[in-house]
Amino acid sequence: MTENRATPAEPVVSLGIRLKHARERSGMSLRELARQLGVSPSFVSQLENGKSQPSVATLYSLAQLLEVSIDELFAEEETPEPPTAARHGTVASRRVPEEPAGARVNRSGMGSIADAWPKQAALAKLSVTRPGERHVLEMDSGVIWERLVDNSGTGLDFIEIVYPPHSSSTTGQRMLQHAGSEFGYLLEGELEITVGFDVTTVRAGDAIGFDSAIPHLLANRTGKVARGVWCVRHGNV
Repeated sequence: MTENRATPAEPVVSLGIRLKHARERSGMSLRELARQLGVSPSFVSQLENGKSQPSVATLYSLAQLLEVSIDELFAEEETPEPPTAARHGTVASRRVPEEPAGARVNRSGMGSIADAWPKQAALAKLSVTRPGERHVLEMDSGVIWERLVDNSGTGLDFIEIVYPPHSSSTTGQRMLQHAGSEFGYLLEGELEITVGFDVTTVRAGDAIGFDSAIPHLLANRTGKVARGVWCVRHGNV
């Protein structure tokens, strides 16, 4: 999935200006930022000019590299903009690239994560995906899933998960269960993970594995983003 294109009237222009200001404050050149992000300089230029909109994963990577918070990128107050850009206003909330269906996924009503993605083509020997080109889903609870490779087959999913502050797997704190297993490594933040009657907290650098047939719930009880890499083995294998 490619990055969403924005029309000139969309508030993504304001985001691009904030990204440019943050890059300039960091002293990082456009070319160096592109290199560290793993994209082309022209793509970064399009982001800064408001001609392209970053995926959620790309946005978090940019925030990390530029050492700014997501809140700062979407703050109501900002450095004065040129008049042409100021007419577009500020961003009231983040926008998330959506799958073609164009709607958030009801996590409570979905069983296995295998049901969430477009069907994969025949298993390829090599799959390389780039930031902004991956399948991204946003749950109704605000949780983000991004499929990292497209050749894991029907029995396995390799994904990045993002839990915004105070979000959880489901909107009503409903426990989930589905045949299979989950294995995760937390890259940043903190997650409270409930599996059956066991409740544990994992932090950046911690790894966890559990039987997903047992009722479970993942929740971010903090005011900071939690992000990790997850491997989900489905029970139909």
